[in-house]
Amino acid sequence: MTTDALRPATRDELMDSLAYAMRFRGGKRVRDDHAESFMSRVAAERLAEHLELSGFVVMKKPPAPAHSATPHMPVPLKD
Repeated sequence: MTTDALRPATRDELMDSLAYAMRFRGGKRVRDDHAESFMSRVAAERLAEHLELSGFVVMKKPPAPAHSATPHMPVPLKD
């Protein structure tokens, strides 16, 4: 992938990613309560604000192409 495909992540994308990382570990929820979701969002906002004020730019790749749902063609058997 070339660097031409990268673009700066928006503040919302960065906050969503940081909050997700604080709530989940390996796709499993670390804790399942409302307070944890709220606190991860507050922390993500604070981290994003600090990164922006410190001059950091977080880059994001374009989304991966969608998975094809078409069935594979069977391989013909040799006679």
